[in-house]
Amino acid sequence: MTLALLHTSPVHVPVFDALRDADHPGLVLRHVVREELLTRAGALGPEAVADEVEALVAEAVAAGADAVLCTCSTIGAVAEGAGVALGVPVLRVDRPMAATAVRAGRVTVLATLASTLEPTRALLAEEAAGAGLPAADVRTVLVAGAWERFAAGDGEGCLDLVAAAADAVTDADVIVLAQGSMAGAVDRTATRVPVLSSPRPGLAAGVAAAGR
Repeated sequence: MTLALLHTSPVHVPVFDALRDADHPGLVLRHVVREELLTRAGALGPEAVADEVEALVAEAVAAGADAVLCTCSTIGAVAEGAGVALGVPVLRVDRPMAATAVRAGRVTVLATLASTLEPTRALLAEEAAGAGLPAADVRTVLVAGAWERFAAGDGEGCLDLVAAAADAVTDADVIVLAQGSMAGAVDRTATRVPVLSSPRPGLAAGVAAAGR
């Protein structure tokens, strides 16, 4: 079984390799990293990269992938749309996390990049509607300074800021970390509010899609 992962940052590669080794031994992962997709999607909107994403998905499947997992929340909807167009299993990494979050009640979304906020809000609304639930009560928070640290290579500093932002949330039933790169902040928080991240449940869903 082979799963292709479409990333917009190389930092995701070791994270998903470690999750594969821990949870899915024997699974073959093929990593495709295209940082420029996030840059253009952030500046022009996700649809600006739709054609390129569709081409990358088609290439991955042609190379033997049984399914594709997009680990970038900003372009996740575009990637899923490419899968529909091509008739192949494509999943956005944050969908399983969103499905869990909308069942909890009040949701606070933390993000380090502004372009991730609206796609995440839309995903939460979609999951709530699909589950027959009332529209999710969603508040979004852009973690000031976190993306700048991440972009400068200070991943630890970025995670510290995300964890502090999570600990400052007092009016939510669940906290969603909108980007996979934020997952390491979960272990740094002291809050009693459940904090959800996407890599582990997203990979599990990708494996399930690849095996069907």
